[in-house]
Amino acid sequence: VQLQASGGGLVQAGDSLRLSCAASGRFFSRYEIGWFRRAPGKDREFVADITWTGSSQDYADSVRGRFTISRDNAKSVAYLQMNSLKPEDTAVYYCAARYYTQDTYDYWGQGTLVTVSS
Repeated sequence: VQLQASGGGLVQAGDSLRLSCAASGRFFSRYEIGWFRRAPGKDREFVADITWTGSSQDYADSVRGRFTISRDNAKSVAYLQMNSLKPEDTAVYYCAARYYTQDTYDYWGQGTLVTVSS
């Protein structure tokens, strides 16, 4: 599966953005999708993930209650709705996929930059 992340941009604190992760290839619905981010000078960190059925989601503590991950298997797209953005959310955001029976994310998108100004 190949992934293409989009939707990043420059926003002000308190604004919202929705990131998209479009997948090509077969059997998107069998892949769990994760969003990760890398802030300037920091390591990549987990943001959120969603199971292949969409029935369960998990979030980093730093974004829980503000971000929502979802997916549309019919369109082979996953989303990350980001509300109440903070300057510390500034990062390059990556989507990743792992086959539902695997433990590691083997497929990564190219990243989309989110910049939140104060």
